[in-house]
Amino acid sequence: MAEVNTALIKELRERTGAGMLDCKNALVACDGDTDKAIDFLREKGLAAAAKKEGRIAAEGLVESYIHGGGRIGVLLEVNCETDFVARSEDYRRFVRDIAMQIAAARPEYINASEVPAEVLEHEREIVRAQTLNEGKPAAIAEKMIEGRMSKFFQEVCLMEQPFVKEPDKAVKDILLDKISKVGEKISIRRFARFELGEGIEKKQSNFVDEVMKEIER
Repeated sequence: MAEVNTALIKELRERTGAGMLDCKNALVACDGDTDKAIDFLREKGLAAAAKKEGRIAAEGLVESYIHGGGRIGVLLEVNCETDFVARSEDYRRFVRDIAMQIAAARPEYINASEVPAEVLEHEREIVRAQTLNEGKPAAIAEKMIEGRMSKFFQEVCLMEQPFVKEPDKAVKDILLDKISKVGEKISIRRFARFELGEGIEKKQSNFVDEVMKEIER
């Protein structure tokens, strides 16, 4: 077993923000492997975040994000448990990032449970017809439907979308990481996205591309 010394514990603490004892325990459990210890702490943090689901989060922020001189606008409410967290720069930055995500990625719902049953059934029928038209056997087609529905959720549900700043993570993972860091329940409660002329037939705009460029800066 590798030696778990103070230097290793300090390094892990700096990389994760976890407590000294938690870092020591993680390193011991992972035989001194720092990368594995980071995963160990992250998993532990996510478990702790899940336990916060039943707590009440009534503080927070209503954030507005306007892009392109008023061509795209987002209103977003993100709740936390205390005003102390709501006032922190890190929390405000997180809320701002989520507002920009909504502007760029155009989600229609927060999570899959909000998608109306009739919308789901309509989408399933379209996907089912696509797979059958491809000549797939019915049994295989049903499995393919589930995979394509997962992609549908990634497109229309905020929590399932790849986070624009870290595409290898979903928004729900970023949220759970933030919960673990601040030690409070955080919930994305509601949002509204507006795009100038939306619903009016017009030439395809490049608003979303412009938002993405602003995020990357």
